[in-house]
Amino acid sequence: MSDARPVSAPPGASTPVPAPSARKSSDEVRAKHKQYLLGAVANYYAEPIVLDSGRGLRVRDLDGKEYLDFFGGILTVSIGHCDPRVTGPLKAQIDRLGHVSTLYPTVPIVELAERLARITPGRLQKSMFTGSGTEADETAVVLAQVYTGAQEIIALRHGYSGRSILAQSLTGHSAYRAVPTQIAAIKHAPAPYCYRCPLKLSYPSCGVACAKDLKELIQTTTTGRIAGFLAEPIMGVGGFVMPPKEYFQIAVDIVRAHGGVFICDEVQTGFGRLGGKMFGIEHWGVEPEIMTMAKGVANGMPLGVTIATPEIADAFKSATISTFGGNPMSCAAANATLEVIEKEDLPRNAEVQGARFRAGLEELQRRHPRTVGEVRGMGLMQGIELVVDETIQDRTPNAKAALALMEETKKRGLLIGKGGMFGNVLRIAPSLTVSSSEIDEALRILGESLAAIGA
Repeated sequence: MSDARPVSAPPGASTPVPAPSARKSSDEVRAKHKQYLLGAVANYYAEPIVLDSGRGLRVRDLDGKEYLDFFGGILTVSIGHCDPRVTGPLKAQIDRLGHVSTLYPTVPIVELAERLARITPGRLQKSMFTGSGTEADETAVVLAQVYTGAQEIIALRHGYSGRSILAQSLTGHSAYRAVPTQIAAIKHAPAPYCYRCPLKLSYPSCGVACAKDLKELIQTTTTGRIAGFLAEPIMGVGGFVMPPKEYFQIAVDIVRAHGGVFICDEVQTGFGRLGGKMFGIEHWGVEPEIMTMAKGVANGMPLGVTIATPEIADAFKSATISTFGGNPMSCAAANATLEVIEKEDLPRNAEVQGARFRAGLEELQRRHPRTVGEVRGMGLMQGIELVVDETIQDRTPNAKAALALMEETKKRGLLIGKGGMFGNVLRIAPSLTVSSSEIDEALRILGESLAAIGA
């Protein structure tokens, strides 16, 4: 409705969220979505929300209802919806130059590449820009294969790498495979999923056996010499699974001993998301030879990044282009987004607000010990795994509770995500600009919603 309350704007915003569009009703949009989009393009909720506008951490649907967004377009809206510090430079770039492809250097692409070389860990220096995280991971795999001369790649069970055939082959999650695995050179190692340890062990007495298993995996299922190991610091689609602190040091040492390089997938964990540091892997003290990024890099504009050390980047001799990768508009948005993240030290805000949020989630776990099996994650990437009854050690995944809880949070004006192999993990990741009052509001709604489902 046109008289709906304006959404609060972020610092520097000059206008409130526009009134809902009058072009179509929500029912019309839902019907046309069902009629004209691929059926596999699923929506959240029994009655999907038709989002129309947003500012900061608030979005509004066509019916005028306002929501606090704690999923941010799948961890993509790094500094909030429609922040003028991004939309302003983006509009200026559109008016100046919109598209040229990678065949021509531009100021935005060079400035972004230089910025990424400065802020990424270790010796990462040379970038290839594409249109998505899927393409970024594909580029990384090719770079590893060309540089090492080997072909086999180790990925993780429960991991997710994207939509292409190669990315589906890398993904250790059957729900995201439309066809049987096509790439035989990919092997899957056990996930460092302590709550559901595939080896039936307990940390730390296990000695991080899941990491050490990579040695036998390589020796028994590969030629013995691999191209690389691709892993997310915290698994996103896999259910915000967080490895032990020793995991990456052990795993990467084994990979390098067998000729491979470490490809760190920072598509969801990058740019301060985990709090305190710019990239997730920095919390584990390991420097990758190749890193991939997408999602939060440009605050919603499509952009994938693969950055590598000079020797790996220079090993790629074949001709390559990307029609949309690194286009001036996406690069302008990325430069503006990263400038805000750095200038306002948003990794620090993610650390502070993440600690506040985590404390609140753990209090909810104490109040609902039966259904809340585990709270895990770092910074502003927090997961809640729902089970049948943790109090009697029945960790059967409770996907029905996750769906019911999402419907209850929707009713109360909070948007969250879900994931995990069994669809029973709530994925909660607000923009890095989130405030204490917004954290408290989300915790209140989560508490009311858990009570409503009888958790």
